Amino acid sequence: MRRLLSTGLFLLCAGTPLFSQMDKPGIFIPPTGDGFDVYIAAAMVKKNVPATVVTTPKGARLTLKAAQVEVQRDSAKMKFAKCLLQSCANTEDRATTSVQLLDGSGAVLWSYAVERDDSSKKSMAETIAKRLKRDYFGQ
Repeated sequence: MRRLLSTGLFLLCAGTPLFSQMDKPGIFIPPTGDGFDVYIAAAMVKKNVPATVVTTPKGARLTLKAAQVEVQRDSAKMKFAKCLLQSCANTEDRATTSVQLLDGSGAVLWSYAVERDDSSKKSMAETIAKRLKRDYFGQ
């Protein structure tokens, strides 16, 4: 009897992570064309967003639609002119993108736009994952 009880308790504890995985909604991230979707998927795992990134729209309850990262670069001459006329503080490249979280019917559940002084896709994706976790999932 004791052995049966301990085996049942073990199976219950061992199965708990499987059930907690099922509670997470599947999120599909369509390709962006510039590879930014891969950065977002990696950032969601790194920031522990309570969702499972899936590779096909078939297995997803939600879709995270991201725009390509647009980088605005000033030429070297323009940066030099800005340094002469103003200060050298605002001479970095600027990058912008936006994302929308959609449900199965296409309704927008959450949206976010990010603008950064650097053009690092990794830092932009981590900012998006952090905000998604906080704003949409409440964590």
